[in-house]
Amino acid sequence: MEGIFALIPILALLIPIVAIVSRTVTKMMELKEKQLQVQTTMTAEKAAQYASHVERLEQRVRVLERIITDKGVALSDEIEQLRDSPVN
Repeated sequence: MEGIFALIPILALLIPIVAIVSRTVTKMMELKEKQLQVQTTMTAEKAAQYASHVERLEQRVRVLERIITDKGVALSDEIEQLRDSPVN
């Protein structure tokens, strides 16, 4: 019977310890969730920046392709004119 009475102070001490540990774990989980939200936001912003950058690069490539194809046709015409002209 004395053993049971000895457990009462131990249980009385365990209750606040469990409460403190559970509160600490809860706070840590909330912090981790906030960190993940910040990381998600930063990742989304970076993805948007990369998409914008890729769009600008694609526009530049289109311009270069147009310049090359337009110059290519003009160059081809000039070569044909040189072939057709008499040699002196």
